[in-house]
Amino acid sequence: MKKYHRYLNMNESEIVFLSGPQSRWKELKFAFKTLREMIVGFRALHFIGPCITVFGSARFKEDHPYYALTREAATAFARLGFTILTGGGPGLMEAANRGAKDVGGRSVGCNIQLPVEQSPNPYLDKWIKLEHFFVRKILLVKYSYAFVVMPGGFGTLDEYFEALTLIQTRKIQDFPIIILGKSYHQELMAHIEFMQKEATIGPADTRLFLVTDSIEEAVQLIIEKSIKPFGLRPKKDIKPFSFLFEHR
Repeated sequence: MKKYHRYLNMNESEIVFLSGPQSRWKELKFAFKTLREMIVGFRALHFIGPCITVFGSARFKEDHPYYALTREAATAFARLGFTILTGGGPGLMEAANRGAKDVGGRSVGCNIQLPVEQSPNPYLDKWIKLEHFFVRKILLVKYSYAFVVMPGGFGTLDEYFEALTLIQTRKIQDFPIIILGKSYHQELMAHIEFMQKEATIGPADTRLFLVTDSIEEAVQLIIEKSIKPFGLRPKKDIKPFSFLFEHR
């Protein structure tokens, strides 16, 4: 303990910087491992087409009203021709994938490895398993022309603010962000209004997302801000490259 008291009693001219574990080999292995995970993800999802990504809690069960709302919303979005993309797990992710399957839509998941195993839900046409959350978020954003935020916890808010920040800073296009569930998100919206009042976000930043309880309003926004501006249209049959061992 004496040496730590010595650090605390030093004046500014005597500061000693701390040293910690540094391994270039470990950093190199991590970089290659991450790159491999991204390439595997890109190859696996290359043909899934324009997506709508649905963020939401894994904890709501089938009998919960939010499950029914998510399923109904995903059905409406799938009817527009979008692939429904989720984190691939249970709860509202399952509800979204299930809603796509209800009408013969495409349903894809980016599942994450957790200490308590999160199994892919049974309504997926295709899914990949990822180790790192940041790689998962890259994939959830990469293929999406709209983001739908359902009620959820830390993970859902992390994904929502990631997408919102990328749009705010123009790192990605001005895709629509739709928050479904006014009652659940009212405190979050109040805090965002407070941030605007404190000038930690800009005057126009609250126009980057829509908060609604109306699936029809969400559909209209997606038509106006996703389908029309980006020239999305019924796709032609695209053949994979056999020499790259690609599959549909």
